[in-house]
Amino acid sequence: MTQRTHREVRLAARPRGPVTEDLFEVVEVPVPDPGSGQVLVRNTVMGVAAVMRTLMEESSVVPMPSYRIGEPLYGAAVGEVVAAPGTDLVPGDLVEHHFGWREFALLDADRAHRLEPGVLPDPAAYLSQGPTAWMGVVRGAEVRPGDTVFISGAAGGVGSLAGQVARLRGAARVIGSTGSPAKADRLIGECGYDAVVIRGAEPMEEQLRKAAPEGLDAVFDNVGGEQLRAALAVANRGARVALVGALSSQLAAGGTTTLELDTLSLLSRSITLRGISLYEHPDLIPEWNKRFGEGLRDGSLTFPHARLRDIDAAPRALRELTEGRHLGAVVVEL
Repeated sequence: MTQRTHREVRLAARPRGPVTEDLFEVVEVPVPDPGSGQVLVRNTVMGVAAVMRTLMEESSVVPMPSYRIGEPLYGAAVGEVVAAPGTDLVPGDLVEHHFGWREFALLDADRAHRLEPGVLPDPAAYLSQGPTAWMGVVRGAEVRPGDTVFISGAAGGVGSLAGQVARLRGAARVIGSTGSPAKADRLIGECGYDAVVIRGAEPMEEQLRKAAPEGLDAVFDNVGGEQLRAALAVANRGARVALVGALSSQLAAGGTTTLELDTLSLLSRSITLRGISLYEHPDLIPEWNKRFGEGLRDGSLTFPHARLRDIDAAPRALRELTEGRHLGAVVVEL
């Protein structure tokens, strides 16, 4: 390898509101040399996610370290091994790791996960949030054949796949929420949704009652706040509610939102609320990748995503994701 320098994206300042590109700086640094037991990876694609806005704060409630000012950000990435002395990895191996936001990554070998060639037709698909969607539908909301399911934040990287997974699990009716009629049309046309309610158009509870006149059997909540409150009001007796995300807090200027719950109503209807995190279900990742690869090839699943190019576009990618500019996942080719 003759390349001597590469670029990485560092956090320049803490946000005081929405994500802006002046919170980042792209710097050129030497390409690191791997020692024994280390792996040098040339990143080819990286992902951005809403949780990254939370990690830009000095502290957060998520079980992940906050980004540090003056240091590169981190996040999921896929790349090719350049060198890996003293390891069982060889140049050309495709690996996944969590040192994105840079063109070359140096990491210990046990932090690089070798990817089996051919499981997914597009390496970027390894950066889908499908494992979270699969977890929330299968183990969180326990979607069953015949269920009416509501998925909040349906146009994001998780929600755009969760609707498809709910359909695969036999849901009779899948309802989502999003912020625009244009996205609603795409969710119905491309992502397995039967109906979509529009945030801010009419009171959410009224929209949900119209979309689910017989109530909700399962809820996959990405958002919290008013959307969760409305879903609980419409939930049937015995409904299962998976708390998978908290976008209303993650994208709020102050970083938190609260929701008042009528616990007596939940108790009397035997409604289950379950917070669930992928960190506790790592076994679902290979299970999802296998099913995702099969679905992409036979047409039963799609991978909605936006793809930006060049590391200079990474700050814009996160800004546009938090602004809701795209449907599905957002990835950056490096």
